Amino acid sequence: MSCWMPRCPALGMCQGLAELPIACLERAKELKTRVGILLHKSELAHGIGAAGKLQLGSRRRDSSREVLEWRESFDQLLKSKNGVTAFHTFLKTEFSEENLDFWLACEDFKKTRSKTKLASKANRIFEEFVQNEAPREVNIDHETREITRKNLTGATSACFNEAQAKTRTLMEKDSYPRFLKSASYQDMTKQAASHSINKRLHT
Repeated sequence: MSCWMPRCPALGMCQGLAELPIACLERAKELKTRVGILLHKSELAHGIGAAGKLQLGSRRRDSSREVLEWRESFDQLLKSKNGVTAFHTFLKTEFSEENLDFWLACEDFKKTRSKTKLASKANRIFEEFVQNEAPREVNIDHETREITRKNLTGATSACFNEAQAKTRTLMEKDSYPRFLKSASYQDMTKQAASHSINKRLHT
């Protein structure tokens, strides 16, 4: 007498997953991460809006014009200390602030004059942002990573130029447009426009 038992759905699922190509499984992990980011965005949106208002209200009189200039170009945003702060706050909601932190670290690195400090700073930046499995690894291609690694043997102020340029381009084409469309920046531009109108009315 044979005994029949229904097939376990979980078992079938596991067997199916085992047959999937590694690329598909990696894609699934990426999608899972993106879904998690989307879920967290709504929780963080209120806090970001409040931060944007605080920054705008606490700055000098020409702050409204400065805020509106950020949308003219990515360069205008990076030239503004307040713009960098607002952009960094936004990047945190996307869990990608390491790109801006790396760019800022490179800018600071270029100002280093001591050769001894230059070498130690270069290694620290590489270990934190560039090497494989770095704690805050930035999204650059293998070739750029290897070029940067070789540059460390004779560290100069230009040894991160290529990696920094790739990261900047990524932010400009990817994160920057989303920042301009974000609720936090839209709130700041509304405040800036309102401030400009009020200023004209009282002059």
